[in-house]
Amino acid sequence: MNFPLVPLTHATSQSRVFLFRASAGSASLIENGLAAFFLRNYASAQLGPLERQVFHAVWVRGTATVREVREDGKIWQTYPTIMTTMDRLFKKGLLSRVPDGRAFRYSARYSPQELERMTAVNSIRQLLGSEYSSLHLSYFVEAVSTQDGKLLDQLQALVERQRAQLKAELKKGEPE
Repeated sequence: MNFPLVPLTHATSQSRVFLFRASAGSASLIENGLAAFFLRNYASAQLGPLERQVFHAVWVRGTATVREVREDGKIWQTYPTIMTTMDRLFKKGLLSRVPDGRAFRYSARYSPQELERMTAVNSIRQLLGSEYSSLHLSYFVEAVSTQDGKLLDQLQALVERQRAQLKAELKKGEPE
């Protein structure tokens, strides 16, 4: 399915945000407004190990301040390092924050599964958007087939279902 890109403005950094929208009634690769995750100026797929640890620590707690993340004892970094990391995750759109006294209380905007899904979708879109998209697609099919033959059958079924859905949408749009 082809999702049009709609430019919006990110409130904190004034960088461009691209939101994918699906047509009404169509199955969307990105559900529940999660596409706001794709901040153009941030390589969200490139989270470092500390960013992943901090994101997970906040997700597990539900909400957390920098001090709470540090006091958990699972991340052995200084307070300023954790504070900087949480601020970067906020600027990347992965954490939200509200004032809590003299600090901020952070919460994860996405589950770890949603983060993985969006990272995968973003990476695939980048590959398919290049001039070598057919080559990348053939590599993907090759990788799927070497992984598991049944997975290749599932991929074929997904492609056929998507093709049928696109044909049905085209018929709806045609004048009668």
